[in-house]
Amino acid sequence: MYNIDWTRKAYKQLQKIRDKKERISIYDAGETLRKWPDCPNIKALTDHEYGYRLRVGGWRIFFDVQKTVRIIKIQEVKKRNENTY
Repeated sequence: MYNIDWTRKAYKQLQKIRDKKERISIYDAGETLRKWPDCPNIKALTDHEYGYRLRVGGWRIFFDVQKTVRIIKIQEVKKRNENTY
C-alpha cells in the first residue's frame, strides 16, 4: 500500500474548487491511489512535467510515483480544458 502526499499547491487547488461534491470526489479519487497500480483512469504521461494523470470527470490529478519508498506525490489538480496538457 502506498502513502499519498498532497503538495501544498495541489491542496490549495483542491480547496479552490467551489462545488463541494466535486471537491470530495476528487479527494476520494486521489486517495484511491493507495492501491497503486490497481487504479482506474490513470495514464502515464510522456513529455510532461509529471509522470501520471488520474482522470476524475472534467478534472485531472497530476502525480508522480516514488516506488522505492511507496509514496505517491500529488502535484496538481486542474480543470480539463484545451490548455491542461
